[in-house]
Amino acid sequence: MFRGSMTALITPFKNGQFDEATFVEQIGFQAKNGTDGIIPVGTTGESPTLSHEEHHRVIEVAVKAAKGTGMKVIAGTGSNSTDEALDLTKYAKKIGADGALIVNPYYNKPTQEGLYQHFKAIANAVDIPVVLYNIPGRTGITMNVATTARLARDCKTIVAMKEATGSLDMASETVAATKLAVLSGDDSLTLPIMSVGGVGVISVASNLIPKQIAQMVHAAEKGDFATAREIHLRHFELFRSLFIEGNPMGIKAAMQMVGRDTGDMRLPLWPASDACRTAIRAALFNCGLIVDNRA
Repeated sequence: MFRGSMTALITPFKNGQFDEATFVEQIGFQAKNGTDGIIPVGTTGESPTLSHEEHHRVIEVAVKAAKGTGMKVIAGTGSNSTDEALDLTKYAKKIGADGALIVNPYYNKPTQEGLYQHFKAIANAVDIPVVLYNIPGRTGITMNVATTARLARDCKTIVAMKEATGSLDMASETVAATKLAVLSGDDSLTLPIMSVGGVGVISVASNLIPKQIAQMVHAAEKGDFATAREIHLRHFELFRSLFIEGNPMGIKAAMQMVGRDTGDMRLPLWPASDACRTAIRAALFNCGLIVDNRA
């Protein structure tokens, strides 16, 4: 159900408020450039800084804007509160999202049994395809492969894993132990993960270069790893530069540099430093996305 090149959308702001017009433009840009799916209100979308009303509105706008484009909409509905994640997932189902991306509960550091019961409670309560999201660098907890396999076996609506542990071994083990669609959560690891059985990416860089990410992923899907590798290596410096100071600071800075400004972040996030911007600008220049690497 979920495979290919999918974009973890930024949330644009204007005067501190959700900029709906720019968001719709961004979704149109994705549709024109071969993106297979969009993910509103994930990590890149600054979900922790949005009110519940804003969270709902971003999902609603995304679903409406993507209608008729052929792109899937997987709404970010995770939380460190099971009840809150359940409410957000019910709303995503109600508004017509194709799936829900649910991150490991952060800060609480639940046990593996707690993780299992959290995801099982949501999967059993809402009939919507679920993408698990394993990102210990953000959440402070790693869901082990045994727990993932148990959820995949016991919950029919859990269909995919966004693998963002940074470990190719973990991705390989998940592919081997489950029938879940494994999607890379790191642009720099997309091609390696696809080489061991992953089926695509939930990408940050595709906010900026959706056509190139789609070409890379679709080539890998066809077994054309020579083409996919050339695209990967050409943009590898950019992939890494976008995360020097974290996400979405890097991608928002890069989009501004190419003339697609989506506003600042909300506190406690802060715009990229001058040193970070210099590195991003150099990466953009080196892969031909800008013609002048001077600030």
